[in-house]
Amino acid sequence: MKTSQFTQWFLLAGLGAAQLLGQTRAERNKPFPPYKVIGNMYFVGTDNLGSFLITSPQGHILINSDYEETVPIVRASIEKLGFRYSDIKILLGSHAHGDHMEGDAMVKELTGARVIAMQEDVAALKAMTPGGKPHPIDQVLHDGEEVKFGDTALTAHLTPGHTKGCTTWTTKVQDGGKTYDVLILCSVGVNAGVQLVNSPTYPQIADDYMRSFKILKGLPCDVFLGAHTNFYDMQEKYAKLGKGGPNPFIDPAGYRAYLNTMEKTFQGKLEEQKRASR
Repeated sequence: MKTSQFTQWFLLAGLGAAQLLGQTRAERNKPFPPYKVIGNMYFVGTDNLGSFLITSPQGHILINSDYEETVPIVRASIEKLGFRYSDIKILLGSHAHGDHMEGDAMVKELTGARVIAMQEDVAALKAMTPGGKPHPIDQVLHDGEEVKFGDTALTAHLTPGHTKGCTTWTTKVQDGGKTYDVLILCSVGVNAGVQLVNSPTYPQIADDYMRSFKILKGLPCDVFLGAHTNFYDMQEKYAKLGKGGPNPFIDPAGYRAYLNTMEKTFQGKLEEQKRASR
């Protein structure tokens, strides 16, 4: 089996990117204090994994269950903020890698939440069966569709490449009498060993990445969040919370800068692989 084929099978099986990048699951699951990001949106993930809770009187939306062993960490964070874990009514995800959606079945068991996923990631999610548990999918989404609950409406943007169904979420949040565009970036990173040229399992992967960068550049973003906390420099911004001044998570310039950096990195890897394939 070629390295690229092994890599893509590895990810499809739901083991996630952590091991491929030399990071352990335990390192990904290092606890981090939960906090209010803006309005009714809260961070409830770990030092590395971006999980977000959107609250309402009718119940809550959770974005990213993460690994199975992350589920108790996320639950503790939600309860520390004063919310009931059992009030999660909808579970969404960024993309079909284990470090973001492996815990879906466990969250479903604990809360009965409705699990919603992008069509193009369904096959990879179905292959993600920790402990032999089938992966629950209650509703299949398509590009541009909305998930509505209470006063919240989230739009699912298909931004493929990292996975075929990589989903970037956008929503509007009210805070201090103003409305802000919140964007939760799926991922535009290229994992080690992924074949961008002549991929036997994902022939259009390079085209998908390029289209996704174009889509992402056109989306409004005031508050930049992501499936991994390093995307948006969470630790640095968190350190500024409560010290006066504007909300550090309102960072449209940071979003644009991150996209530009990642696009250049992608183009460099693509050109390198094109040269090697000649």
